[in-house]
Amino acid sequence: MALFAARSALGAGKMTLAIHQNTSAAAGYRGSLEGWSRAGIKHVELTNTLLDEFLKTDSLQAAKRVLTDLGLTPVSSACGVFGLWEPNPKRTAALDGFKKRCEQFAALGLKKIYSPTPTTEKFTQDDYKRAVENMRENGDIAKQFGMVVMAEAVRASTFIAALPTMLKLMREAAHPNVAPLLDFYHFWSGPNKLEDLDLIRSGEIGHVHFQDVPDMPRELLDNTTRLIPGEGIAPLNTMLRKLSDKGYAGPLSVELFLPRFQQGDPYEIAREIRQKAEPVMRRANVL
Repeated sequence: MALFAARSALGAGKMTLAIHQNTSAAAGYRGSLEGWSRAGIKHVELTNTLLDEFLKTDSLQAAKRVLTDLGLTPVSSACGVFGLWEPNPKRTAALDGFKKRCEQFAALGLKKIYSPTPTTEKFTQDDYKRAVENMRENGDIAKQFGMVVMAEAVRASTFIAALPTMLKLMREAAHPNVAPLLDFYHFWSGPNKLEDLDLIRSGEIGHVHFQDVPDMPRELLDNTTRLIPGEGIAPLNTMLRKLSDKGYAGPLSVELFLPRFQQGDPYEIAREIRQKAEPVMRRANVL
């Protein structure tokens, strides 16, 4: 039993490399997945945008066959629905769209779905009380489809931009089908401190987006400055070790927006991501 416990401890906090479909957006649903598969990628994150384009000429069942035929595991999905977390007059329509996305992605075998927090409206303290109820409502919908819904804190959001804010709200909501998504780019370039990672409780993080950033003022960073992990100056080793210590053992999904990635050959881009990101993961002892 002692030997088993020791081996379990050594295996704790191990993570897998994944790629987000935003990274190869121009290649389409099938093209991105086929290219990544040839490069040895096994875990993928899907987007509503590429799925919708695929469904214009094919079926949801065919979309699932692409995954199974290539031996790919879908680990998360971007629902493309905004306004789920903050109080807003379009929330009813957002919930209808969210239900549709949950049904679609659940049919593809997914268990996790997320929506970011990009709003720039003005809010009050009372709005955060409503946010807790919104989270519970979102969780109830996700539960109907056997899914977990995750919030991604966006660095420029006027509602949830900081990890401590997201953790506080989610703990107040206390819904088993709601979890935080940690994005390395938004975390490092936003209103956070490295010490904020210490606030995470064991097993609390639902999913991770994995990127690096160049050596430039954080004020100048945007989606187009996201780099492959290992290319920049973000403290990736420290962040990965913190996550490992907190029991995260899920995918690290590389999400990039530069045209050279999005318009590049998915096979070549996936090979480059593996060549640069996997050594970073090994140095942090999470691969």
